[in-house]
Formats: sequence, C-alpha cells, structure tokens
Amino acid sequence: MTFLELAEKVLQEENKPLTSNEIWAIGVKKNYDKELNTEGKTPWATLGAQIYVNSKDNPKSLFGKTDSRPKKFYLKSQIGKINLEDSSITEEILVPKKKKFDFLEKDLHKYLSYYAYYHLHCYTKTINHSVSSKKEFGEWVHPDMVGCYFSMEDWKKEVYDLSSAMGNTSLKLYSFELKRELNFANLRESFFQCVSNSSWANESFLVASQISENEDFRDELGRLCTSFGIGVIKLNIEDPHSTEILIPSKFKDLIDWETVNKLTMNNDFKEFIDTVKTDLTSKKIHKKEYDLVEEIEKLKMKP
Repeated sequence: MTFLELAEKVLQEENKPLTSNEIWAIGVKKNYDKELNTEGKTPWATLGAQIYVNSKDNPKSLFGKTDSRPKKFYLKSQIGKINLEDSSITEEILVPKKKKFDFLEKDLHKYLSYYAYYHLHCYTKTINHSVSSKKEFGEWVHPDMVGCYFSMEDWKKEVYDLSSAMGNTSLKLYSFELKRELNFANLRESFFQCVSNSSWANESFLVASQISENEDFRDELGRLCTSFGIGVIKLNIEDPHSTEILIPSKFKDLIDWETVNKLTMNNDFKEFIDTVKTDLTSKKIHKKEYDLVEEIEKLKMKP
C-alpha cells in the first residue's frame, strides 16, 4: 500500500473531510500503516506532504482540499455526499514526536565506567544524589561520578613502598559531571555545575555523548575549560573504546579537602572515601566496592 492509497482508503471509510494527521491516526488505529513499505521516521509528515502535492493544481487527483485551517482533505467522488464546511475534529490527534534521545543520563554511567577503567586506569563510583541531606546544602553540590587511580597497580612494589614511606601515596582522584548533550543552550549551566561539583578533585571532567561541533561553541567551550581547568570527554556509546578526551583536564596537586568533607553528607561519596582509604592501607583494591565494569558485548547493546 502507498501513502496515497492509505489516504484514499481512510477517507472512503470515514466519509468526511480529515486533516492529514487525522488520516494518519485513523490509519494507524486500523493497522493500515503496517501495509506501508516505508522506513521513514516521520511517516505522518510524508503522508501529509504527498496528499497536499497530489491535490494541488492537479485536475486528475482523487483528492480535494478545503480552504479551512487546518487544511482538510476529501475524495472528489464524495462531493455532494459530504459536508465540506464541517470543521469539527472527531478526536484529539496526537502525532508522535521524534525522541531526541533514546537513553537517559543515568544510562551513560556504565559507558564512562568502562572507559575510565580501561583508558584512565580508574575505578569509578556513581553518586546517588537522592541519598544526600538536602537540609545542609542546595543544588550543584554533588558530582555524578567519582573515581580513583591507584599507582600500586602500575608501580613496582619497592617503588610504591618507598613512595608511601615518604608520604607520597600517588593516587589521583577524579570527578565527573555527565550530560547527554552539550550545546550553546546548556553550556554555561552544565559547565558551572561541573565547576561547582567537581573542582575539588585532582582532575575534573564534563562528559557528554553528543557535543556540538559549532565553531563558536567549541571556541567558548575551550575558553571556559582553559579558565577553570575543566576537561571535556566525548563519550561514544556505540564504541566505548572510541571515547575521546576533547580537552584535557588541568591536574591539580592539592585536593580541596573542605569540599571533600562537605561531600561526605552523601553516603555514596562517604563509602567511596572509606574504600579508597581501605585500599591504600591494605595495598589491595576491593573492586566490588566500585562500579561494575561491564563486558563490551553488553555495552554495545542499546542502553
């Protein structure tokens, strides 16, 4: 069945003028859309366009259109049998809107955990905002995820022991703020949320799966990152290994311990701090206390 055939069938059965959206909705209700040979993402728009073009200045067209707004269509063979002045709408027509994203922000966490583990050699932990005491602090306090790099996994035991004896534990704390998308519309809010939530760590990153390539946007993003030392990661959920650091984070030697103390109002963050301390003391990383790093096969499935 073609779009025009679907329209003809619906108009014939309904026997009254209909808008293209009404025609499509009725066709879907009667499962006529299943007979269409189309892979388009907005078939209702295609239907409307085809009827309009077909009926416009085409004496051979089966379709006529009213002068009313919204425009309605009818079959010319029905003239004299239907009321062309009827402007009533039989039912509320809800045309489905194309979803901009088919995943939530929280779905990105597992992809970042995977990338951080294999490329930053970092163990991450998701911070659940709902377990914080909202009486103490307002919004823009918690990072979405935190992480820790332990040099004990890369250094020789003798070197690590000497470093520890000299008071240099050589760990690196990370903080991440995640967004589904970064563009001019949300740049400043997202960026300063990251500064507020994450600047306590050795390295802090703003992470997004979609980042505008607009030249002016990239210039402004780069300027902000240079000013505040924040890095930017473009997360690739199709292939996590292709995730890239667009802008490196500026490494800070000193941890902001006052902010760390404030963040312990969140139980997840408190557990993260306790786990890092335990791992350093025992010289053993308790991987089960951090976010699960899923297999790549599972990650390549839809979020």
